[in-house]
Amino acid sequence: MTTRSKVAMVAALAVAPIALTTLTATPAAAHGSMQDPVSRISACFAEGPESPDSAACKALVAAGGTQPLYDWNEVNIGDAAGRHRQIIPDGQLCSVGRAKYKGLDLPRTDWPTTKLASGNHTFRWRATAPHVGTMELFITKQGYDATKPLKWSDLEAQPFASIKNPTLVNGSYVFDGTVPQRSGRHLIYSILQRSDSPEAFYTCSDVVIGAGTGTGAAPVAQAPSEGEIKQGTENSTVDHGGHGGDTSAEKAANAEHVAQQTAAKPAGNAPAAQGAPAEVAAEENLAATGGDSTTPYIAIGGAAALALGAAAMFGTARRRATAGTRAGH
Repeated sequence: MTTRSKVAMVAALAVAPIALTTLTATPAAAHGSMQDPVSRISACFAEGPESPDSAACKALVAAGGTQPLYDWNEVNIGDAAGRHRQIIPDGQLCSVGRAKYKGLDLPRTDWPTTKLASGNHTFRWRATAPHVGTMELFITKQGYDATKPLKWSDLEAQPFASIKNPTLVNGSYVFDGTVPQRSGRHLIYSILQRSDSPEAFYTCSDVVIGAGTGTGAAPVAQAPSEGEIKQGTENSTVDHGGHGGDTSAEKAANAEHVAQQTAAKPAGNAPAAQGAPAEVAAEENLAATGGDSTTPYIAIGGAAALALGAAAMFGTARRRATAGTRAGH
């Protein structure tokens, strides 16, 4: 092996741990909740975790405390892998079987509701840490009884809306779907299954469709504002910029994806694709990679640092090798 080959191998081995560390540092997750129609937990968080207004949200706090509301964007199962019906028990669909969120399963007719109409609707799912995956929406069958615990058999077997990698706009996944013909109080159940991880996220949204009001008086559900979301992070146990449960392999894959997208971007100040504002285009990239707004810059900086470090190491080692050879002569 030549001196140059040895130096190159040493440089590569020295850089490898640095590269692995850089790749595994990229945040990745799909934390969030349904924004339109508003999910139960989002509506209660918006009312105020410490002193909610509605009787249903007060009951939720009485059942599980205020922490579930501060952690409104993490109703998840880490190893779901599409086995939703197999691993989530009847009567626990809204809490997904997690004791922390058991208050969401309370059968009540006064959960805050969103008014919907059958037909086309634009749905929004607030993503505090976006990621690739498939979103599916299910609706309760006609005759749904909100006074009883929600069971899988209460939902239609097939989703009425399904979309892979929905577009991220201003921090929310936005996609269209057709609300089936219904009247009165119903529930829309969302499942966001990550495609790069077995983790899945779930929501229950109480809705009133058509002219019917359902049974029981229910307040209008309001989604939390950006200010409320930001303020609530101080008491949240959820990492809103990423997900600590991702494996090293998942984080490395996300970092590589970010680097590839960055490299593929046009040089200079070239405009985004026609019809896509630069801000939206950037957010769509984040939706596909799982990063936050700083991720592309971290990827660029990390790649540049690795390149400079490798070059410097190679140059130093080569000079030392050359000097040694001359001294030998």
